[in-house]
Amino acid sequence: MEDLKTFLVEKVLLFESDTLSNETERVLQQVRRDRTDVPVIHVSSNTSSIIAGSDKTFDAIKSYFGESNQGSHVIRVGCTGPANCEPVVCIQMPGKNKLFFRNITEEKVEPLLNGVFHNDINEDDLLGQSGSKGFELWPGISFMQELPFFARQKRIILGNCGCYDPESIEEYIARGGYRTFVKTIRHYTYEEVCDLIERSGLRGRSGGGYPTGLKWKQALRTSANARYLICNAKESDPGSFSDKTILESDPHRLIEGMAIAAYAIGASNAILYLKSDSDHAHKRVQKAIDLAREYGIIGHNIYSSGYNLEITIRIEPGAFVCGEETALINSLEGKRGMPQLKPPYPTTYGLSGKPTVINNVETIMNVPLIMQNGPEWFRSIGTENSPGTKIFAITGRGRMSGVVEVEMGTTLKSVLEDIVDGIKDGKEFKAIQLGGASGSFITSEDLETPVDFDAMKQKGFGMGAGGFVVVDETSCIVDLVRFYMEFIRKESCGKCIPCREGTGRMLEILESVIKKPA
Repeated sequence: MEDLKTFLVEKVLLFESDTLSNETERVLQQVRRDRTDVPVIHVSSNTSSIIAGSDKTFDAIKSYFGESNQGSHVIRVGCTGPANCEPVVCIQMPGKNKLFFRNITEEKVEPLLNGVFHNDINEDDLLGQSGSKGFELWPGISFMQELPFFARQKRIILGNCGCYDPESIEEYIARGGYRTFVKTIRHYTYEEVCDLIERSGLRGRSGGGYPTGLKWKQALRTSANARYLICNAKESDPGSFSDKTILESDPHRLIEGMAIAAYAIGASNAILYLKSDSDHAHKRVQKAIDLAREYGIIGHNIYSSGYNLEITIRIEPGAFVCGEETALINSLEGKRGMPQLKPPYPTTYGLSGKPTVINNVETIMNVPLIMQNGPEWFRSIGTENSPGTKIFAITGRGRMSGVVEVEMGTTLKSVLEDIVDGIKDGKEFKAIQLGGASGSFITSEDLETPVDFDAMKQKGFGMGAGGFVVVDETSCIVDLVRFYMEFIRKESCGKCIPCREGTGRMLEILESVIKKPA
């Protein structure tokens, strides 16, 4: 809609005041579908929900309204969080709170909709209602925010996930999206943005937690005729899927974060380095990039600011080692993906020999929030040396699974017992495998360890890409170690003898331990 596009650009994105007019707010409510005369139905549409049958659920809902000749808005959205509840369906009747239902397969659609339309709610599949202000409550139904899975979370990065159509830039702008980027390029210098991020205390959300603002300043202050920003979305650890979930559920915030980060280091080119098997995420992010370009948010002389930016997607070659930043750069340059000795670091000598900043998805997603709310707001969350939140991808033998976001300082025990709700089938807890193939097994003795970079480092643990695998008494730790060692051996780039030869020998030893004697 060209008229809506012009309105959103002129009355929202380029509007100088933080307070929009009442007329503009009314239009944005319509775009967000906050106020509607017909039912609004959201169907989760991410990798885990599609596997669970959400496409068939979506088609069944569309068919239901076609046959009954009732008006409706049926929309595909991202992931709400609990993967074991997929497909999740959210229904909002005019003037009422949203109702969330779990495991809605196609055969459940007709009785579900008939029940909701006649105020006869089947509570077997009911998750709860949203706590939105200004809408009529459903009597006797608990709130989603009160469920243990959500109550102990701090969903600032995941706040949009499952709430809007990820392929609609109009909805993202109506939720406040891209205003922060436009304000940044019109009112802040490169150095000022770096200062704000440094003051926030944001640390890289993988590896050792290096200060993000300091990394940006190193690249900005290196003299060069070009710089690059790379968002590393290659999460190749077994059991890690949080990046994919974010890309499929809120791609526009990622694009906004990349745009702000690129501006901060004076880069005109940004690259999203994407895992090779992320087809659904690739489609969603590419559409977000295309729409951002159509709206003038990326391109040449963005909104007459003098700033130019292009964002492209590059698919990684499928090697685990390419998650390491120097191997990643080698693969982008058409070379074999092998790590290089540092220094020089990519911030001074990276892609094509130019200063290059590499941040992961979770780090980038924090950037628009910090620029919008200020560094003091971000520092008020988490711990003194590890502000903000951390995202985990929960799998294994826990009662709940999916993507969760907790405040830094939360103990691993709280994540396991309060959010994951303990071990399924009444089994005994054995360990948490945290941080992927190169991570750690954490037993009950260390469950009081807080989610904090320094506390984890003192214990010798690493959070890695956020893989959080719950292991119960029925699992053999030796066999799990053998599985991870086999993975590492296959993925070794072969450059260094201890890894090339040692992993094979270690695998032989582990296999000899678990094999039944002849």
